[in-house]
Amino acid sequence: MAAAAAEGAVAPVAAAMRSVLARAGRAAERSGRAAEAVRVVAIGKTKPVSLLRQLYDAGHRSFGENYVQEFVTKAPQLPEDIRWHFVGHLQSNKVKSLVAAVPNLDMVEGVGNEKIANHLDRAVVSLGREPLKVMVQVNTSGEESKSGIDPSRCVELAKHVKLACPNLIFSGLMTIGMKDYSSTPENFKTLVKCKLEVCKALGIPTEQFELSMGMSGDFEQAIELGSTSVRVGSTIFGPREYPNQKQNQ
Repeated sequence: MAAAAAEGAVAPVAAAMRSVLARAGRAAERSGRAAEAVRVVAIGKTKPVSLLRQLYDAGHRSFGENYVQEFVTKAPQLPEDIRWHFVGHLQSNKVKSLVAAVPNLDMVEGVGNEKIANHLDRAVVSLGREPLKVMVQVNTSGEESKSGIDPSRCVELAKHVKLACPNLIFSGLMTIGMKDYSSTPENFKTLVKCKLEVCKALGIPTEQFELSMGMSGDFEQAIELGSTSVRVGSTIFGPREYPNQKQNQ
């Protein structure tokens, strides 16, 4: 009976992920790409390790977190072959603890200024780990509350990461969108424009350049406009739970 109950508990998360992957695949095909060209990062913010483990057991491997304190607690409790993404604003005083606690950190989304890039570069060296993939975060909505570089300076920051941070692998650009975490086509189109500018300035083939944009409410539209990586949380795991509203980075 216990085994049957456990099996039943897996179904909602696994089924939700299958639905998201199918929707993402169809959106990719509408944009003239293969379904495999788009990564779905499952964002487990506020969700228990047990729920993430259920999705892992269903075969998913790309996971993301937004809060360093939560991230460094959860990651060691899960298998080492997970490809972890840190998504959002990263405080400089939390950089080394994050990199040290999550050896299977695959990517940081995103780097919003040179200071964070430099801290990450030094942390990778001091810990002796492999170079770390990063995306530059662009503030496409123009809101002061949002982290990220102004679109007019995206080439400048991308150039710094690629040329002045040898222990980081510049992989592309990301954006979070509006204050309520939704985005408009204009937000996405701004990021696509930045991509073209960066690719031209740095001589990067556009097909080798990642764009991380789109979340639960708008990931299909983001994919249709060129996203290669979407961050989906509540559509997979259910509404977020905030037991401590003051929890932050």
